[in-house]
Amino acid sequence: MAIQYSSTLDRTFRALGDESRRKMLATISQRGQCSANELVEMFNSSQPTISKHLRVMEQAGLVVRKVEGRQHFFTMNTAPLEEADKWLQRHLSFWESSLSRLGEFLDKSKDRE
Repeated sequence: MAIQYSSTLDRTFRALGDESRRKMLATISQRGQCSANELVEMFNSSQPTISKHLRVMEQAGLVVRKVEGRQHFFTMNTAPLEEADKWLQRHLSFWESSLSRLGEFLDKSKDRE
């Protein structure tokens, strides 16, 4: 049974969880636009494998597909990455604050000894 990812954030992190997809996304970002065929050639993978990766990224909203005849072109959409960054920043802030307080507590405990 396939896992269903309901939130945009879940789909984003799932898509980014695969090294091949991260590399493809970086390539699309650097080039501005890539066709599925270009990605097949660049990544030396089968067309079905590349299509599956592109479908996962498209479902996460990380790429946008444009069809011209038989060619499928993909561009990057940064909105899901911005949402992920906001989520990460909130958690980073929480943990930095928590670790800072722990450090202060340990320093005070050491001074009492």
